[in-house]
Amino acid sequence: MKTKNVDVLIVGAGLSGLSVARFLKDERSDISLAVLEKSERPGGAILSHSEEGYLAEWGAHGFLDNCEESRRLVSLADLEGEVEKAPLGKFVRYICLNGKLNLIPQNPKKILFSNLVPLWAKLRVAAELWKKPLHGEPSVADWVAHRFGPSILPFADAVFTGTYAGDIERLKIDAVMPGIRKLEFEHGSLVRGLLHKRKAQKKNTAESKRINLPAMTSFRSGMARLPQALAAGLVMNEELFYRTEVTQVKRGSDGWEVTTNQHSINCRNLVLALPVNRSLALLDQVGGIASPPMSEIPEARIATIALGFTDKARVPFGFGYLAPEREQRFALGALFSSHMFPGRAPKNHVLLEVLVGGRRHPERLELDDETMTNKVFDDLSRLLVLPEKPCFSHVMRPRAGIPQLEAGYPSLLSWLEKAQEENAGLHICGFGWHGIGINDMTKEARKVADNVLRDTRSRKGEAEVKGVYF
Repeated sequence: MKTKNVDVLIVGAGLSGLSVARFLKDERSDISLAVLEKSERPGGAILSHSEEGYLAEWGAHGFLDNCEESRRLVSLADLEGEVEKAPLGKFVRYICLNGKLNLIPQNPKKILFSNLVPLWAKLRVAAELWKKPLHGEPSVADWVAHRFGPSILPFADAVFTGTYAGDIERLKIDAVMPGIRKLEFEHGSLVRGLLHKRKAQKKNTAESKRINLPAMTSFRSGMARLPQALAAGLVMNEELFYRTEVTQVKRGSDGWEVTTNQHSINCRNLVLALPVNRSLALLDQVGGIASPPMSEIPEARIATIALGFTDKARVPFGFGYLAPEREQRFALGALFSSHMFPGRAPKNHVLLEVLVGGRRHPERLELDDETMTNKVFDDLSRLLVLPEKPCFSHVMRPRAGIPQLEAGYPSLLSWLEKAQEENAGLHICGFGWHGIGINDMTKEARKVADNVLRDTRSRKGEAEVKGVYF
């Protein structure tokens, strides 16, 4: 077995691991590092599928362009010329309410003034100013109902269905939006907190009164292009190793010793850039690290059914739609992919990507491809004008689960911080740690890279107040 010594060893060549590597190389081209990936390709949950002129996604469909770290990563990957954007200010999304699609304005104020919310519910939202914060770890559903009233629950359900494929009765508000909770407790009201924050931002910046909405961003050949380009910047079999699975992690005399099916690697800094459950499984074997409050967290799995139609299909302009659980639909929602990005379907055709399963309905993933496709088409036909059956279909079954930030997750994050503080050279990031979005992971990867470069254990920062977009 070969022995290798590096400054930094990164386990996982998903977006997080590759981002850490490229941020490090950008700051210090002479740093010695190795990235280990047990599969035969980069990207983890990010994977694109191209067939018969249609381009669909297994995982993330894009990211918002309002994140400095993600923009920097695109630059490091030399992909600026391949970027495609769908501005939120131009595109719209729909919510299924009472069996039909309703357009959602990309502005909470406009939602309140629309006919989506009855007058009495609007008055209840205004009462948020006098609602005291809920203590403990309330679910998203409990928190939304307490602060804004039950009429807003379908919209919250749509947001977190689209993000986590989750269940708002189980997702914890402190886990999914810690910055929002911080504002709530500091100001006694979320609305007051947001107004205070916006006022402070205007004082400290020269931004105009009109705040531009971000744009959904992808690449001409799909999201898989990003990890592919990041991986291409690393030297194969010197800095990047595929089909290399870690079998043991232990502390060494001056750092960490990692054993794989091919190597024994010594490093000063060890970065576990893996989904939460895979990180926990590896750390479980390391002596001296306190046991986490839970051995694993729940995951939600979704299937994506790509459907191609001729242009006889009447698909409204926009990103797509989401269906709250109360609507009792078969599909969680659908993306109008060929509206968002050109080239996702052949000429005179459209592509829809329909999402099925999630935290609430894992049993639907047990259906065979034909049955699932037929049920999806029947569901869509009651919302859209689809005079013909799809001329193309492909069922993409989940290769990975979406981590669910439910009961106990905040205490797991506290354990994470302590584990890193008490174990010099250990850095943990990846899918589900501090979020599941592309921007969440690139921000955390940037922090990890900075910590490695400084060789410090200072990782805590202010909880981000994330925007809510439909």
